[in-house]
Amino acid sequence: MSSSPSSSVIEARKALANRLVGLRKDAGLTGDELSARCGWHPAKTSRIQSGKSAPSEDDLRAWCTACDAADQVPDLIAAARTVDSMYTEWRRMERSGLRAAQESVAALYHRTHLFRVYASRVMPGMVQTPEYTTAVLRSIQRARVEVDDVADAVEARLERQRMLFSGRHRFGLLIEEWVLRAAVCDPETMAAQLGHLLAVTSSPFVSIGVIPTRPDRPHLPVEDFYMFDEAEVAVELTSGYLRITQPREIADYVRTFTDLASMAVRGAGARQLITAAIATLG
Repeated sequence: MSSSPSSSVIEARKALANRLVGLRKDAGLTGDELSARCGWHPAKTSRIQSGKSAPSEDDLRAWCTACDAADQVPDLIAAARTVDSMYTEWRRMERSGLRAAQESVAALYHRTHLFRVYASRVMPGMVQTPEYTTAVLRSIQRARVEVDDVADAVEARLERQRMLFSGRHRFGLLIEEWVLRAAVCDPETMAAQLGHLLAVTSSPFVSIGVIPTRPDRPHLPVEDFYMFDEAEVAVELTSGYLRITQPREIADYVRTFTDLASMAVRGAGARQLITAAIATLG
């Protein structure tokens, strides 16, 4: 498992390591004895027990066999897969193309009632036009994905959008003003995207706040994140996709969203900033 800045991942990995230590102790084995039974170097056992290295499923099977605890294998593998799913490198998620990444979150989006999104790089996905989405995903595909299924990925996102605006969901979107003025698409596509954003501001299901670019802001920009009710937060990092489920970490993002929201303008103020950004494309 790749390293991650999230304490959710660290704590989950440590909890799994503690279970393995418990199995070893219950079997009356030292670390060296377990290593010998598993056929690997004692340093590997130390790394697994400290939570520094994530055991593979084969490692878990070997560990349980050495401890005469084969009945624990299914549960430990399930726990390891849960830990692994909390942080996923883009190159792993996008190995077969971009559509799979879009489809992987469909169920989460469907069951969420309140979305809170902070965007400091690109428009929130649920309010992107097809052309803007195409430009964004094409940029990603060129940079790191060998498979070209951009058209399919765009269609998957559009399918999700149609579901989202059924009236069952509510959206609180915070967008840095910079996002209105910088993109990987051509001016015509950007103008159409901003026009669509203007139209969305009238939706009764959506609250859009734009955070003005200014030198005296009290809170720094942070990474893009999506909050799904108060059950989960998804954070888009340079290296991968982070799922946060620890309540206290979710509370940190709730507080951050509230702090950032205090700087945003809405209604006429937001529309004025969007319209000004459109004017620069003329």
